[in-house]
Amino acid sequence: MNDSERHEAGMTVRRQVLGDAHVDRAIAGTDEFTADFQDFITRYAWGEVWSRPGLDRRTRSCITLAVLATLHHDDELAMHVRAALRNGLSPQEVAEVLLQVGVYAGVPAANRAFTVARETLRQEAG
Repeated sequence: MNDSERHEAGMTVRRQVLGDAHVDRAIAGTDEFTADFQDFITRYAWGEVWSRPGLDRRTRSCITLAVLATLHHDDELAMHVRAALRNGLSPQEVAEVLLQVGVYAGVPAANRAFTVARETLRQEAG
C-alpha cells in the first residue's frame, strides 16, 4: 500500500471509529503547523495499526482506553470512550476496562479515568 492508499484507508477507519463530526473538526482545525501531524496519524495510527487484521476494533478500543487512562490523557480518553461505544462496547465493559486499570496502573489513574468516562457516557446518553 502506498502513502496515498494508506491515508485513504486510514481516513475511512478514523471516521468509522471516531465519527464524522470529530474528524471533520480535526480537519477543519488543520493548518500548516499541524498538517504533517494530521497526515501522520491518519496514515499510521488509523491506516496501519487500527486497520490491521490481528485484533478486532472492540479489543483495540479496550487497549486504547487502558493506555490512555494509565497515562492520564483525559481528552483522548473521552474521545476513545465515545469510540469504544461505536465499536460495540457497553458502558459496563468500559467500566471493566477501567477496573483492570485500577489493578495494574493504580487506583488514582482509574479514579481519574472513571470520572472522565462517567461524564462522557452521560453526554452520550443525552
